[in-house]
Amino acid sequence: MSARCNHITLVRNVTPRTAGCEECLTEGRPWFHLRLCRECGHVGCCDQSEGKHATKHFEETGHPVIEGYDPPEGWGWCFIDNAMVDLPSQTPPDGDIPRYY
Repeated sequence: MSARCNHITLVRNVTPRTAGCEECLTEGRPWFHLRLCRECGHVGCCDQSEGKHATKHFEETGHPVIEGYDPPEGWGWCFIDNAMVDLPSQTPPDGDIPRYY
């Protein structure tokens, strides 16, 4: 069950900006799983990845809610509340998501 989260009001239907972790693609690094910012569409890697770019994106922008995106899982997480959240919709992938683990 999801925790109560007031940040769910910031969630938007977004288009993923890249077909993989934005920063890892630029740096030529591998990633484990992808997380999608549900405020702006940034695609970042999870904290099991060396870059931890989804968390860094939150720290830099304050965008709190991400979606499990690789594979598309549909679950949500709020960094501020440190809790799972129910998303109003799931973001479909835009084509195949490359895997780098």
